[in-house]
Amino acid sequence: MFGYVVVNKPELKIREFHEYQSYYCGLCRTLKQRWGIRGQISLSYDMTFLAILLSLLYEPVEEELAERCVAHPMEKHRARHNEMIAYAADMNLMLTWYKCRDDLKDEKRVVKGIYGMSLGSGIDEIKNIYERQHRAVQDNMEKLAFLEGECCEDIDNLSGCFGHLLEEIFVVKQDEWESCLRRMGFHMGKFVYLLDAYDDLEQDRKKGCFNPFLHRAGKEGFDEWIKEILTMTAVEFASAFERLPLVEHVDILRNIIYSGIWTRYEEVRKKRMEGNGGR
Repeated sequence: MFGYVVVNKPELKIREFHEYQSYYCGLCRTLKQRWGIRGQISLSYDMTFLAILLSLLYEPVEEELAERCVAHPMEKHRARHNEMIAYAADMNLMLTWYKCRDDLKDEKRVVKGIYGMSLGSGIDEIKNIYERQHRAVQDNMEKLAFLEGECCEDIDNLSGCFGHLLEEIFVVKQDEWESCLRRMGFHMGKFVYLLDAYDDLEQDRKKGCFNPFLHRAGKEGFDEWIKEILTMTAVEFASAFERLPLVEHVDILRNIIYSGIWTRYEEVRKKRMEGNGGR
């Protein structure tokens, strides 16, 4: 996955970070239990956010464990498990599989391709259980690949593909919260696509790969323009988020939405500025 939907750890209270970690570890544990180490490798911060969001919204029956793992060998740590974390694990694996497939096709990343193939049996199961979500991922990834292959520079259309993809993934149940979750997922998907393109800009230029910003990057005010469109997109998913009836641990999600994603943006921007000699 992309890894842009993260917490700003220094701004979290210690208790809040431990709660966030319990969801992250729970997602990691679920991936390992269901698909072994190959599933665990796919763990992402992005789907941790979804696991927390849906858990707080639907309040499923939850199990909490204390255990050691490779990442925390010295002491036991908390790991949650519930049906929403399991759902996020399935979506995490499906998105990883499609990302590996595209990396192999577009950039000839053989290692990624081999890893993606190792996930095949799990993906077949997920496709059958979540037909709506799978169809949305497949259709929008194919549309995105076509647009990128045509060197389309319509960023609204391009980012909209990933927006529609994440929109369906955010909707685990078609109920009274569907419209809010759709709006939130759509605009968060656009944000992730745009920030990822901005992050990969110089690398794509060197490799001769498609990037929707290649022809705009040299123009005056480009970086300010990027921040402006990211801000407008972030406002949309934050607005949808605030309409959800969330209470417990809501400050963790607010940390991610209003601070965490921007720490990642600042890291990307700093890297770009240093690469351009500070300009």
